[in-house]
Amino acid sequence: MAKSEAAEKPTAGKSKLKLILLIVLALFLAIGLSVGATWYFMHSAQSKPAPAAETATNVKSAAIYEPMAPAFVANYTQNGRQRYMQVSITLLARNQADLDALKVHIPMIRNNLVMLFSGQNFDTLATPVGQEMLRQKATASVQEVAQKEVGKVVVEQLLFTNFVLQ
Repeated sequence: MAKSEAAEKPTAGKSKLKLILLIVLALFLAIGLSVGATWYFMHSAQSKPAPAAETATNVKSAAIYEPMAPAFVANYTQNGRQRYMQVSITLLARNQADLDALKVHIPMIRNNLVMLFSGQNFDTLATPVGQEMLRQKATASVQEVAQKEVGKVVVEQLLFTNFVLQ
């Protein structure tokens, strides 16, 4: 019996050692595969040239600023008192040809903006938030005319370069 117990002890120690070696080997293999896959995907993504459509959309065209002269003067009534507003506007666009096509419709744009401005409330316009909301409404009005008449949104932003309330 002593021989059989002695024979089992070295095998138990050897099997634990083999198990530890297999686990360490599996860990090294997993780490190696992880590093290799990461290296492969990083280098394959960098070596591919970007499609022309992606590079064209990432780069914006130069801004074109077109002032609308003369300045807008609108009157409105506040608590029975006559009030005036003077606004100088500049259009921001990216394509000169589209902007030239929109210039034909400036009288319609001016009409819509005057109607928008004259329907405002003095208390709202006296705050920066109210002025920004008016600028966004005016931008939407110009973009609506551009979409309807030219077929695309020509004006990116409408900028107030002068804003006076009286």
